[in-house]
Amino acid sequence: MFNKLKLILNNGKIMRRVAFTLLILFIYKAATWIPVPLLDTTLIKETIKGSGFIEFMDAFSGGALGRYSIVALGISPYITASIVTQLLQMDIIPIFKQWGEEGETGKAKLNQVTRYIAVGLAFVQSIVLILGISSANPENMLVMGADVPTAVAVIYMSVVMTAGTAFVLWLADLITRKGVGNGSSMIIAAGILTSLPSMISTLWNQQITNGVGVKSTFIFWFIMFLYVVVLIGVIYMQIATRKIPTQYANRQGKSDSNIPIKLNTAGVIPVIFASTLMGLPMTFVSMANVDTTTGWGYWIDQIFVYTNPIGFMLYIFLIFIFTFFYSFLIISPEKIADNLQKQNAFIPGVRPGEDTQDFIARVLFKITMLGATYLAILAIIPIVTSMIFDLPSVVSIGGTSLLIIVGVAVETIKQLETEATEKTYKGFM
Repeated sequence: MFNKLKLILNNGKIMRRVAFTLLILFIYKAATWIPVPLLDTTLIKETIKGSGFIEFMDAFSGGALGRYSIVALGISPYITASIVTQLLQMDIIPIFKQWGEEGETGKAKLNQVTRYIAVGLAFVQSIVLILGISSANPENMLVMGADVPTAVAVIYMSVVMTAGTAFVLWLADLITRKGVGNGSSMIIAAGILTSLPSMISTLWNQQITNGVGVKSTFIFWFIMFLYVVVLIGVIYMQIATRKIPTQYANRQGKSDSNIPIKLNTAGVIPVIFASTLMGLPMTFVSMANVDTTTGWGYWIDQIFVYTNPIGFMLYIFLIFIFTFFYSFLIISPEKIADNLQKQNAFIPGVRPGEDTQDFIARVLFKITMLGATYLAILAIIPIVTSMIFDLPSVVSIGGTSLLIIVGVAVETIKQLETEATEKTYKGFM
């Protein structure tokens, strides 16, 4: 491990890329402190405290949404657009499916369309957020002294926030092309990492500074220990892979190969989808000032708040559903079986064609079941610990944020190791 780290540190090209990435992330972080013009941000802070979904999205933006900066939406519209584009490739829009099969050329076309969709979504989301947050006190939406019609102000602020999203996409593209790669994921991970000091500080103030006796001190160190344990577990599960052995009939000598299938194929997408679906109804209820103690507001609260029994079970159910859906969307047993047959390859003991497809589907189903269980446990750990220890909403043990950080770190290290090793081989030749 230390030899690989030394190899990376001694590679001048890689270190320049790392330095460039850090510079871009610093620019992004600076942008999160630039507020949207005209909007009264004190109103935003009060609204966010009452919405679990907005708090969830605020963690992904590194606090940019809480400050309602020009980059408040972050990279989230692009993530949504990417998922929509992937779904549209499933024979819904034939031209999208055709582009998906054209290699790098088609990928470039799909990426361009995804960006256009992301900008459109950013504009719509900006309008919804501004109107929703200001619905309780529309007369206090603008800062003091702003003499601008409300409709003009809303459109102006939405355009500014949309431009902020386009700016973040450009920064992510710079990291992908000139930095360490995977720019979108790096932006998200950077936003989450910058919120960790605030989380530890909040926990320290609650349990140590304002705590009472040995019990509070024990809770603080136990939570920190639990965080480390969950981190180690996530790292292990993130690199866990099931390899399906394959052989090539037209190769002489040792021709063994394998098809690697990660335990967590779907990544963090199922948890994001489940959290979004659970959070949106309560966000609208909160913005509309609906009473959640009686009537239909009560049942919405029971169903969509995952600290309640019904909401808790629904949350886990949605994670399982989205994990299976997205795993089989990313890994198609039919395509893998077809590619193996075209390459004159086969799985030992399994007939090519339909039998191979069924075998891969069964293996993927078993792996996805384990992966979905792992994601569900990781998602409910913050909920359970918060209920037991009465933790603030900003303190999260495990959950989606840790999964993203570990995933980005593992993929980035692998990429840097590959690049450093390639340079070593070229120098040797």
